[in-house]
Amino acid sequence: MEFLEIGGSEPFRAYWEMYVSKGTLLIFVVDSADHNRLPEAKKHLHQLTETNPIIPLVVFANKQDLKAAYHITDIHEALALSEVGNDRKMFLFGTQVTENGSEIPSIMQDAKDLIAHLAADVQ
Repeated sequence: MEFLEIGGSEPFRAYWEMYVSKGTLLIFVVDSADHNRLPEAKKHLHQLTETNPIIPLVVFANKQDLKAAYHITDIHEALALSEVGNDRKMFLFGTQVTENGSEIPSIMQDAKDLIAHLAADVQ
């Protein structure tokens, strides 16, 4: 499997559509505790999914360990994931990094297995 991480900074956004249109899977990471940026994340996510209407989507709602983090159901609503297409394979995971980074939470192993499965299905 080959991954390309483009990043969300303004200068990199111009490249998103070019790569998503040719990609086999879109992984979108959102900061669950940054409530103010969720509308912006929603806008960009919907633009990306319009670029490739059948690309499978995996959303990581990161920083679930923080007290300010929205629950994944709130993230689902804030990103309006029900509007990204009924025919699209879509998955939402609540994620967090452990304090020392040495342990991989089981949810991340599940996500890794799912990503491998989705990538294999497309090829």
